Amino acid sequence: MFVMELTYTAPIEAIEDELDAHIAWLDGYYASGVFLASGRKVPREGGIILAAGVSRAEVERIAAEDPFTLAGVCEYRITEFIATKTSSDLAAVRENAGA
Repeated sequence: MFVMELTYTAPIEAIEDELDAHIAWLDGYYASGVFLASGRKVPREGGIILAAGVSRAEVERIAAEDPFTLAGVCEYRITEFIATKTSSDLAAVRENAGA
């Protein structure tokens, strides 16, 4: 599983200009089952996406396709972790630490 942390590198007005395209991009990865949760940081200086079911190379490619990335208004920090314990709602993405 991956934590995709976005940090805005441009004024919020530039973020707002790309927001509809970013939301459409998010929707596509929710529909494919890759994205599990997402939202804004508080304070609003970026966002967080939880992703699963793909390799690190794939998640890096996905981040590179984000309209925010393409517009040069954010940077990504991607952290991989093994989700050995989850809520029952996320049981399908639970992982084995020994794998």
